[in-house]
Amino acid sequence: MSIDLNELLKYVGKRTAEKFDALPDVIEKGQSLDVTKLPINSTWHRLADVVCVVADLERSTNLAKGRTPSGVASVYDAGVGSVVRILADFGADFIDIQGDSAFGLYWDAKQYERAFCAAMTIRTYNPVFTKEVKDRWPKVKSTGFKIGIASGPVLVKRVGPERQTDFQEPVWAGRPVNYAVKTSQQGSPGTLLVTGAVWDVIGKNEYIAFSCGCESGRPGGVPSVLWNSVELEKIPDAQRYGSYVSSMWCSLHGQDFCDQIMAGNTIREGIPEGEKSKRNRLDEGSVDLQAAYRQRAEEKLASFKIYKDAQK
Repeated sequence: MSIDLNELLKYVGKRTAEKFDALPDVIEKGQSLDVTKLPINSTWHRLADVVCVVADLERSTNLAKGRTPSGVASVYDAGVGSVVRILADFGADFIDIQGDSAFGLYWDAKQYERAFCAAMTIRTYNPVFTKEVKDRWPKVKSTGFKIGIASGPVLVKRVGPERQTDFQEPVWAGRPVNYAVKTSQQGSPGTLLVTGAVWDVIGKNEYIAFSCGCESGRPGGVPSVLWNSVELEKIPDAQRYGSYVSSMWCSLHGQDFCDQIMAGNTIREGIPEGEKSKRNRLDEGSVDLQAAYRQRAEEKLASFKIYKDAQK
């Protein structure tokens, strides 16, 4: 096969100039979009607030060491396949697999609740997966999923050759997917990390922010803050002031807490005021945190204002 490089570069250069000269149409969708109906054309669609959950397989480039090709394939099938099942069961509006990572997008009703519950379920699944891999290949390092959640507006359109549907895929332009990937990369299979915008929402939910009170599986303790602050090194803006948690669903109360979160409940009895103050300091504890919180709030209002203005 011979490619005329001059002609190809001339074509893409001309196309680039034409695309910049003729700005594409953008349809404001708010929180409602049917991905299956996206056409192949120049029009983009904009969602005002999408939550992305990324599960990235740790040390995936070294999986082949000490394992047969079929063994490596089984790790992907078992792990990534299970993550996809979890994302789907919590109603992901879109799921994709990129190499050794899976991500789910949530934008319809209760998108933050569904996304968090999916991510926490992956976090709880991690030790099961890691132990299974370790037991089968005890002489090589095991693996697990690093989990990150981010949110914000996105632009989406379907791209690919018009007559070759097998090569057509939605492309998601914006910070949520990119930031969720970067957030997950800073973590480990023993943690769940979220950006500032995600914490702004889920941190107000007392079923998410505070423990059930169990200690090492024994009930009867006092609820306490589960989360800690983290500065996300690869994120350049106000989203970098995030939070992380190391806990999993409690074996005694996890089902109830998950049900309460999915039902939209946020308030619990018996949370000590001192623990509530600790929770508040996670986003108000310094001048930088306060400024970042205000910036994120302004960006979110602006995103929804664009949608509302388009409906007039």
